[in-house]
Amino acid sequence: MQADRDATAPLSLVVRAEDQSRWDLVALGEVMLRLDPGEGRIHTAREFRVWEGGGEYNVARGLRRCFRMSTAIVTALADNAIGRLIEDLILQGGVDKSHLRWVPYDGVGRAVRNGINFTERGFGLRAGRGCSDRGHTAASKLRAGEIDWGTIFGAEGARWFHTGGIFAALGKSTPEVAAEAIACAREHGTLVSYDLNYRPSLWQGSGGRSAARRVNRRLVEMVDVLLGNEEDFTAALGFEVNGPDSNLTSLDPANFARMIDDVVATFPNLRVVATTLREARTATRNDWSAICWVDGKLYRAREYPDLEILDRVGGGDSFASGLIYGFLTGQSPQRAVEYGAAHGALAMTTPGDTSTVTLEEITQAMAATSARIIR
Repeated sequence: MQADRDATAPLSLVVRAEDQSRWDLVALGEVMLRLDPGEGRIHTAREFRVWEGGGEYNVARGLRRCFRMSTAIVTALADNAIGRLIEDLILQGGVDKSHLRWVPYDGVGRAVRNGINFTERGFGLRAGRGCSDRGHTAASKLRAGEIDWGTIFGAEGARWFHTGGIFAALGKSTPEVAAEAIACAREHGTLVSYDLNYRPSLWQGSGGRSAARRVNRRLVEMVDVLLGNEEDFTAALGFEVNGPDSNLTSLDPANFARMIDDVVATFPNLRVVATTLREARTATRNDWSAICWVDGKLYRAREYPDLEILDRVGGGDSFASGLIYGFLTGQSPQRAVEYGAAHGALAMTTPGDTSTVTLEEITQAMAATSARIIR
């Protein structure tokens, strides 16, 4: 669904024409099976609900299901029943899987397997909790030269490419795959976004924060649009949001404005820097907003104070897809960040990693209209 072009759209962010591209967005990342105990706990559960999810994939799925755009995922799965279940969930999400690589399975997962993510939602004082089981997965073993990026960005064409710090952290070879993909995307005029998405568990066995900063700084030098939250910018890049004498809360955009100045001075290639603003009162009540830097100016979305949350996983990914939708449809930075903030807020009111809301519900939230029942 195309929106009317906004005359105040950023001139420096030139999006490839639709008639030259098969895909509005292509994402590179791992897709896992999420096992959700609902209101219960992982360690006492007797049944789980299943979802598919993954930081980079969630953005592609949100753009497809909510914003009705054409998206594809580049990933790999072990060819077994779990992999085929993940494939079935991807099919339901509408994301094209023609660039999914199937890897032979050895029967027990000694060489390659599929990732599983157990996730509790949390409630009140009890924070959400994740327990990942994703070592030696098919996606983590992808290597440079295995994906035909020339076909994806050249022959087929993509307007936007998205990847991030989760994929880069999966294995020794994945940063090289990401770098190869980014370079090819830029060669063909495709805009590139990168979500820092720092996960301590993924870097724990491979050098911790110092390794994360080394890898992420190298990749951020190549991208157009940088996304992250407070922890991401500090842990993955080394930029402090709150100074030692700051009394401001993490929700205050003044903190991020100072940090963004440092980020864009270090990485002059960046055209957009965007972040969610979250103050977690409890696991189920957060203050929520977002800001976006474009061409030297900051744009802040409306606030969603005391937002009631059912499942916070995927809120940042949904923010990313809403923001990208705004730019892909030629709208202003203000409108784009409003789409992102509204989509992220609404995505956290539904279970699962991925969004189940509609574009109409997002525009309703952006207009701050009533949440009374729609009949």
